[in-house]
Amino acid sequence: MNSAKQPRGSTGAGRRRPARPGGPLLWFLGRRLVAAALLCVGITLVAFVLTQLVPGDPAAANLGQRAIGDPEVVAAFRAKYGLDQPVPVQYLTYIGNVLQGNFGLSQQSHRPVAQDLAEYVPATIELALFAIVLSLLVGVALGVVAAVNRDRWPDQVLRVVSLGGVSMPTFWVALVAFYLLFFKFGLLPGGGRLDPGMSPPPYATGFYTLDAALAGQWDVLSSAAGHLVLPSLVLAVYTVGMLMRFTRASVLEILGNDYVRAARAKGLPERVVILRHVLRPAMVAIITVAGVAFGSLLSGAVLVENIFSWPGLGQYAYRSAVNLDLPGIMGVSIVVAAVYILINLLVDLLYGVIDPRIRLT
Repeated sequence: MNSAKQPRGSTGAGRRRPARPGGPLLWFLGRRLVAAALLCVGITLVAFVLTQLVPGDPAAANLGQRAIGDPEVVAAFRAKYGLDQPVPVQYLTYIGNVLQGNFGLSQQSHRPVAQDLAEYVPATIELALFAIVLSLLVGVALGVVAAVNRDRWPDQVLRVVSLGGVSMPTFWVALVAFYLLFFKFGLLPGGGRLDPGMSPPPYATGFYTLDAALAGQWDVLSSAAGHLVLPSLVLAVYTVGMLMRFTRASVLEILGNDYVRAARAKGLPERVVILRHVLRPAMVAIITVAGVAFGSLLSGAVLVENIFSWPGLGQYAYRSAVNLDLPGIMGVSIVVAAVYILINLLVDLLYGVIDPRIRLT
């Protein structure tokens, strides 16, 4: 008979694979963490090679014209920072120190790079978080409005707005916003994280808004939030335009599906149809773009932070590049790479939360 049992040891087409211990989520996290570690090592290698190829002498950039003429001073500087060793030895020494949490000694601040990063990174992350939340709220909402009103005047206007947002250079927007909103009309605070003469809140997270709220310093909280608005608006201009375009395209694609037409045929309100049946599946593409945009905000805030005197990672990276501070440049590269990898991991995990059809296999 055709219903005879399959011989032992044979593998049928419909036979399930044995379940992995710990479940697919742990396997997925394990694979991604291993890949993240390898990516970090590769990024350090690329960054180290590129910094070695940059024309210029770190000793000349840091010692000045008088000291560079003294061979003993130059030799002492190179020995202090390990620049007298061969390049492969320098890289292996650096990797060994990084594995122990030692990013080296900054040549510009003469402090450990890890201490500098702990001071500057929270300021940039606070600014980027504020900008990405603002971008999501505005960009997604306007993108849905444009898609629902396809080819009508709201859609036409919003498409022009989104095109302008992605086309205008960020540094130009920053200069115009600083001149109009601060210098000309005085509507928003200008540079820095707090008003002049105001002391930072007790350190807890490095985020002035959160630290001030935890300490109950509401005047400091108000000042910190006010100083966040202008640079966050500038950073959000490009991201809002990009999110509007992606949201509009994703929503238009989903609006043509049968289950959306069925929901409307049942008499569900348009608001319920958009929020439950359209926006949720569209969020997969939107979150992907938002994750990439958040990483870009961290790495692209150099000009904005310099214009608004924001003491963050951008200013530290700029000074490190100008002074050929190799440990500082490497530290910034590792931090930005780690943030990118972490954001991509969180985005992948959110896929399964938003869309239950996606499985981590």
